Amino acid sequence: MPRPSLEKILKVAQDRALALEERSDELERQAAAAPAPPSFRQALDGRAVGVIAEVKRRSPSAGAIREDLDPVRHARAYQRGGAVAISVLTEQPHFGGSLADLAAVAREVGLPVLRKDFIVHDLQVVEARAAGAAAVLLIARLLAPGALRRLARAARAQGLGTLIEVHTEDELDRALAAEPTAVGVNSRDLATFAVHLEAAERLVGKVPPDIPAVAESGIAARPDVERMAAAGADLVLVGTSVARTADPAAAVRALTGVARIGRKR
Repeated sequence: MPRPSLEKILKVAQDRALALEERSDELERQAAAAPAPPSFRQALDGRAVGVIAEVKRRSPSAGAIREDLDPVRHARAYQRGGAVAISVLTEQPHFGGSLADLAAVAREVGLPVLRKDFIVHDLQVVEARAAGAAAVLLIARLLAPGALRRLARAARAQGLGTLIEVHTEDELDRALAAEPTAVGVNSRDLATFAVHLEAAERLVGKVPPDIPAVAESGIAARPDVERMAAAGADLVLVGTSVARTADPAAAVRALTGVARIGRKR
């Protein structure tokens, strides 16, 4: 089966987001009534490189990863393995996720939960808060500078953290202007799905030292974590390698304990 284009994935996300407008009042009420989530920002601190472990069934780049994945069981295993936060994919057509996955993990696991999706509308932020998320992923490449800043403000208004994902220096500048909780440097090109760890290493080093830098994609084993730590990463976001394994706790544990080196001012 051919891989879907980024444009097709984004069009699906935009259509889903617009459909939320019919439920805007309901979502606002649910978000206002939802209990406060654990702090995403506090979870990013520490002396060791933190592991954000992902609940992920499939992806356009890898295909089927773990179609039978139980989100709560996996997230609990990640927690036992030492993960500092859980990322939950909520995009269904291409990743097999759902808001129900996120809500279940947020309800049953005591770690902050990141909503990972193609967020293009303020109501998706409200929807995330209503489901129990502690933070949302915003992808700089998909959003005009004004839209990125607006969505980041919407997240802060809901008490949510933001992980703003970048691939280039220009995107990093736009991310910093949006005042992110953390910057995610993704080594995977969203257009080709190719992974370029060397480019990510260079970009991680350019993230200001007072903002947590999260290395994303292409991280499967401890040497990968050590490599990103040497580049200055504070955390890694790991999906495929920990989602597909029969022992998620051990897989996460094998990635923990790498000392942070940090970045110079």
